[in-house]
This record gives sequence, C-alpha cells and structure tokens, in this order.
Amino acid sequence: MKLLAKFNLILIALFGAGSVLIAFAAHQFLIRNARSQVIEQAELMLEGARSIRQYTANDLAPLLEALPEHKTRFLPETIPFYAATVTFDYLRKQHPEYSYKEAALNPSNLRDRAVDWEADLINYFRTHPSQKELVGERDAATGRMLYIARPVTADHACMQCHSTPAEAPPAILATYGSVNGFGWTPNETVAAQIVSVPMTLPLQIADTAFRTLIVYLIAGLLILIVAIDAAMLLLVIRPVRQLSDMADRISTGDMSLPELPVHGRDEIAGLTASFNRMFVSLQKALRLLND
Repeated sequence: MKLLAKFNLILIALFGAGSVLIAFAAHQFLIRNARSQVIEQAELMLEGARSIRQYTANDLAPLLEALPEHKTRFLPETIPFYAATVTFDYLRKQHPEYSYKEAALNPSNLRDRAVDWEADLINYFRTHPSQKELVGERDAATGRMLYIARPVTADHACMQCHSTPAEAPPAILATYGSVNGFGWTPNETVAAQIVSVPMTLPLQIADTAFRTLIVYLIAGLLILIVAIDAAMLLLVIRPVRQLSDMADRISTGDMSLPELPVHGRDEIAGLTASFNRMFVSLQKALRLLND
C-alpha cells in the first residue's frame, strides 16, 4: 500500500472517531437548544395570551357590559379566558403543533375544567405561590409532550362573576347555572395557563440541524483530505519519488544526472541535500577509480 493511501486511512480513522464524539455532543446540544427554542416560543404565546386577557378585562369588557343586551344575554367576549382561548385558536392555524388551555379547578364552563395532570399543576402553584412558571414533560396518548404553565389568580374582574351566585350577573347564571364557577376568593390561584407541544417538534428541529451538521462534517472531511493530499504530494511524495527515481538511475550506472534542487530547511530538504552530497562523493570516487 502506498504511503498516501496509508496516510489517508489513518486520517479517516482519526477524523471518523473524532466526528463520532463531536456528533454525539452536538446532537445533545442541538436537542437542548431546540427545546429551549420551543419553550421560548411558548413563552411568547403565553405573554400574548396574558396581554389579551388584560386587554379584555380592562378595556373590552367594560364596553360590552355597557350594552343593553348584556343584561339579558351572556356575551362570552367579556371573559378573559374566552378571549385568550379564541385568539390562540387563530394562532394555531400558523402553529398547529402548539395547544393552549386555561385550565381551572372550578370553572363556570365545564370545558375549562382541569384534568388530573392540569389540576396537579394548579395545586402546585397554590402550594408554591412564589413559583411563576413551570416547565416540564409528560406522557400523553399521542406521545411525549412538553408543556409550560403559569398560574392564574383571581383578580377584581374575576370576582365580579365568580364570588357567589347572588353577586354574579344574571346572564352568567342563565348560561352556566349556579353550581359551577363560584366560591373563588381574591388573589387565589384558580387556574393555569398551559401551552403544550409534542416533544417531536424540538426533536425534529434538532434532527434537521444535526443532518445539516453531518453534511458539513463530511464536506469538511473531504476538503481536508484533498488539501492534505495535495500538500503531501507537493512536500513529501514528489521529492521522495525524485530521490527514488534518481537512486534507481544511479544504480544502473547513469552518473550524468544533475543534483536535485533543495527547497527549504525541513527534513525532506535535509534528506535531498544529504543525497546530493552522497551522489557527488560517488561521482568523485568513480572518477578516481577511472583515472
């Protein structure tokens, strides 16, 4: 096997082993980065939902409540829960992977009632009032899910409808009855805003970036091999071949060869200079013998 082929095999083996380690570390990093990216996106969605809730409670609801029909017909647009949920449904048309729910322990609309794992989150916020956000993973029927949750506390706007049935607007009672959604106390954690997304999304983002990284690694390996091979040919293989060819011709008795040019001060240049000195000494010895 030629020297260049051996060198390439060693380079490929070393680069391959290094690439495996780099790829493993990079894949783990890309998964963490993609997970952080998805969480950041979910946080922006939660902030948007919170802003919509505040706008509905502070600006929109007072206007709608002043309408005459509000006294006889319930207008869901006055409820911050409803506004945030409906708005997020429009957002899901662009981001269908994300889902949003304002889960409550005791809602007026049973559609908003928290299931077991959502109730656990709300109770966690109730027992840890300083905790303002919770990020985690859970198993679902469709696979592993990533979620981010924030507590919802009962403010003044909530208490107008959820304190007691006697104080609730008649339209609320006519729509949802007087059983559910009452007994809330001020500043009590009553619900949680929850954005969920399948773990397949960050994994897909990471896998796409990982495949791109592998392509660049392979391309870099090929470019590196070509560059090193070219340098080896110019700096090592070519001078050694010239020495080998000259030695072969000398061994057949051809003493009319010129000395090989010496370039630089590296080991190959030193070997060439030594070979030239040996050749000159051999020429002188042969002339002395012929004389």
